[in-house]
Amino acid sequence: MASNTGAANRNNSNNIVGRLVEQKPLVIFSRSNCCMSHTMKTLIRSFGANPTVYELDEIRNGGEVERALQQMGCRPSVPAVFIGQEYVGGASEVMSLNLQNKLATLLIRAGAIWIWNGSD
Repeated sequence: MASNTGAANRNNSNNIVGRLVEQKPLVIFSRSNCCMSHTMKTLIRSFGANPTVYELDEIRNGGEVERALQQMGCRPSVPAVFIGQEYVGGASEVMSLNLQNKLATLLIRAGAIWIWNGSD
């Protein structure tokens, strides 16, 4: 019976987060006082993207959303970056994608940006 409860909690978590990322090309779950969240928002905006940002310490159901992210396996819970409705990871994963020159491609595929000139 405990496994059914665990499955129900995961489904509920997926539903909460799923509703927030639905039909949005780029979503960042953040905390307004988190330096890594700020870094992710700055990095992604540097590509010309305009992410939907949920500041979990400022929205009404932020605690519930944060618990849902943790139940989905987001550790730490913020920053949590979703591109094309798919969880791509937190700060380490997004920075790795950027260093591998893969972040722009994901943003383009999701419709978060249209073109990218990666030259400096």
